[in-house]
Amino acid sequence: MTLFAVIFLILILFIVGFQFALILGAPWGEFTMGGIHPGRLPAKMRLAAAVQILILIVFGAVTLSRAGLGLSGLYSLSRIGIWVVTAFFVFGTVMNLATSSRKERLLMGPLNIVALVCSFLTAIS
Repeated sequence: MTLFAVIFLILILFIVGFQFALILGAPWGEFTMGGIHPGRLPAKMRLAAAVQILILIVFGAVTLSRAGLGLSGLYSLSRIGIWVVTAFFVFGTVMNLATSSRKERLLMGPLNIVALVCSFLTAIS
């Protein structure tokens, strides 16, 4: 379980960094949110990236706790929370693989698949 949780947390850090770069104006709009905003994201989409960062931090905390790597006070909540995380990545995987943005499919699709597998394996361990 620990290995899968660590891989998951590394992916989360990568995605949080990506979202933070989008907030700062990185021209990577084609890689996210359906690719409908090539280049820099508009202000509203940057706010959405900030919300995604908060969600990902919560998911990281739940996974960290579930794997017994920290935040032991959340452990009982993490028993259910890890399934919420897994469900989120099921949805995210479907959306990222179904997007019309080829760049998003090629980058975020595989990342979501790995995060999904790791969260599931953490959940069942």
